[in-house]
Amino acid sequence: MDRDLLPHLPIIVAVARRGGFAAAASELGMSASAVSHAVRLVEERLGQPLFARTTRSVALTEAGRSLIGTVTPALQDIHERIERIRAVKGRPSGLLRINAARVCLPLAVTRVIAAMAERYPEVEVEIFSDERLTDIVSEGFDAGIRIGEMIAQDMVAIRLTPPFRSVVVASPAYISRHGRPATLGELSNHNCIGYRLIRSGGLYQWEFVEDGRDVAVTVGGQAIVTEAHSAIELALAGIGLAYAFEPLVQADIQAGRLVHVLADYAVTEGGLFLYFPRRAELAPKLRAFIDTIRQIGRESAAN
Repeated sequence: MDRDLLPHLPIIVAVARRGGFAAAASELGMSASAVSHAVRLVEERLGQPLFARTTRSVALTEAGRSLIGTVTPALQDIHERIERIRAVKGRPSGLLRINAARVCLPLAVTRVIAAMAERYPEVEVEIFSDERLTDIVSEGFDAGIRIGEMIAQDMVAIRLTPPFRSVVVASPAYISRHGRPATLGELSNHNCIGYRLIRSGGLYQWEFVEDGRDVAVTVGGQAIVTEAHSAIELALAGIGLAYAFEPLVQADIQAGRLVHVLADYAVTEGGLFLYFPRRAELAPKLRAFIDTIRQIGRESAAN
């Protein structure tokens, strides 16, 4: 065994995961030159390049993909075993990396992190806001949070929220100027705040239920955003109609700042879930996060 290689393997994995030397250096708290030196040392010892470099990108070679496929699960297993050993004599600790759409924080995550700070102060929770359907395993995350139907079947899923509706809302000022649409067909006469899909680049079609059937409606307007909070802000400003998860706008509706539109056509979403590979739940830091979720659920049910 070449012992000089072992300390550098996590650096190789970080470069592959982050797609570049500078990004890996930032994650690891190292200089870019130190990262480059570690990669060069491993390549020299193995006798072949692991990365194909250009001035604008870094990509794995065939040898690099083979090494990453072998090393990544082994390093993850070592890391988890060390954490379990530490947890025997103390409390869960370490960095818990979670990939979640930004909308998940106010819907479910913020209260869990607040409780974690009290119960498990040695666990550091990093939330990576991501609107794409990221492969959490290959990207080095411990878990992800998404709506239930977006989760791969080979993942363990734990419910974070009950089902909720996707609704259309507008400000009273907008309704007073432009009227309230009574049917889905009338949406074409209104300024609808659109969503640009990060992954495909296309525009999201608003989803409804009409006569028991799922219906997707193409909308148009003067504003396009990439996440719900921006759409809600524009709706509050009277710009147009916004399509959002109901829990995000419930307080504004109750306060009269927004009103429901086309409520009879609202579709019900499955709710948010925490998901992760089956073996990952053995890690004490993730176990602590799951236990906190369940405790909050019990407290909410009791109230």
